[in-house]
Amino acid sequence: MPFFIMDIWHAMHAILTTSGWITLAIMAVIALGAGYMMSSFGSLVSTTVVALVAFALVSYARAITLGGQKASAYAATDWQAFQNLHMLDLLAYALLFAIVIAVAHAARSLIFGR
Repeated sequence: MPFFIMDIWHAMHAILTTSGWITLAIMAVIALGAGYMMSSFGSLVSTTVVALVAFALVSYARAITLGGQKASAYAATDWQAFQNLHMLDLLAYALLFAIVIAVAHAARSLIFGR
């Protein structure tokens, strides 16, 4: 396998094995909901982008409400973390969301026939 595919695989594996259970559950709920609401496979990319934004907002809300962080200070910290995010990690998150969204949409299409 080419080295870049293995790098992406290792990044995806790291996300799945090092994230907390609550974070993984949030990811699953958002991705499954997006897959259920997606109209066709042609909108997979835009649905994935919207799901990633929703995941970021829910993670921010979780840190503010459950983590007891100050909203403005955490927003600045979160923005800095996003600016320092490696593209490989962003690609891994996008691929994970896209895979779950596609599977959820395919399952919905097979079950409900629409």
